[in-house]
Amino acid sequence: MIRVGILHGAGYVGRKLIEQVLIHPEMALDSVTSRSHENQPLWKAHAHLRGATDVVFSSELGSSVELVFVAAGHGQGARAVGELRDAGFSGLVVDMSADFRLPDAVMYLERYGNPHPRPDLLETAWYGMPEITGAPPKNTLLIANPGCFASAISLALHPLAKAGVTSHVSVMALTGASGSGAQAKDTTHFPSRNGNVRAYKVFEHQHEAEIDRMAAGLGYSFVPASGPWTDGIWGVAQTNTSVEVGALFEAAYGNKPLIRLWPGQLPELHWSVGSPFTDLGWIQKGNEVVIGFAIDNLMKGAATQAIQNVNLALGFPETLGLLP
Repeated sequence: MIRVGILHGAGYVGRKLIEQVLIHPEMALDSVTSRSHENQPLWKAHAHLRGATDVVFSSELGSSVELVFVAAGHGQGARAVGELRDAGFSGLVVDMSADFRLPDAVMYLERYGNPHPRPDLLETAWYGMPEITGAPPKNTLLIANPGCFASAISLALHPLAKAGVTSHVSVMALTGASGSGAQAKDTTHFPSRNGNVRAYKVFEHQHEAEIDRMAAGLGYSFVPASGPWTDGIWGVAQTNTSVEVGALFEAAYGNKPLIRLWPGQLPELHWSVGSPFTDLGWIQKGNEVVIGFAIDNLMKGAATQAIQNVNLALGFPETLGLLP
């Protein structure tokens, strides 16, 4: 059993990582850190885990940890990874923040507006979107887990980009409140969000930097919006092309175990929530095309994709611990 540690595990992503590690047949949860919940049982932050594990929150990871998931915020992830390396940890690390998703410090500064906290570690990172980037190279020790919008939209657009489609693609996608994190904000407060849809960061969402890499050469615009639900991302991409898109999606993902294709229809959000799948569907009428996509932002958009990446890095079956 691989002994697993989770840094900053009191948030929503940390919760899902804990759940996934507990059910993985090759992983044992060793330690979970949290400053705000130090020395308290995990169920103090994640009540549904009462009785599921005896692990308590700690200030530091255990000395026997072999695999670490870093669930810190953007900017803090790189510092946490740097501290692990500086302390001599040489095992596999999966960072859930945006800090290692771009290949160099110049691009990081341009996209995020801040200097990279640990540029010395950038060249060691592998961007892990398995259906596009494949399995990490042998001996990879740092995996940058993709963002949630980036995962959903990149998977929807990549087949078009790979086929050289030149027409512009308009993307609109809505995300649930858990994508904003566990700390309450004005825009995620229930009376503000319930029964409401609100666009934000139009044409300037931070995940566009990742989408640009995974759908290189494709012209697109992206309107993100907050939806009145808790978990899940649902959206559509519209374009005009004479290419038969069904053949593109079948070629790209027909043998990918964690992508479900829905020819002739657009997926519904509740099919994906609570699952490790990306649901992709399309309707094409002549040259008019609508591609629909849906994922659980905390699962395929975070925790289950992290497990998928680890499975591939360690030579396990890709879906181990993710499917019955």
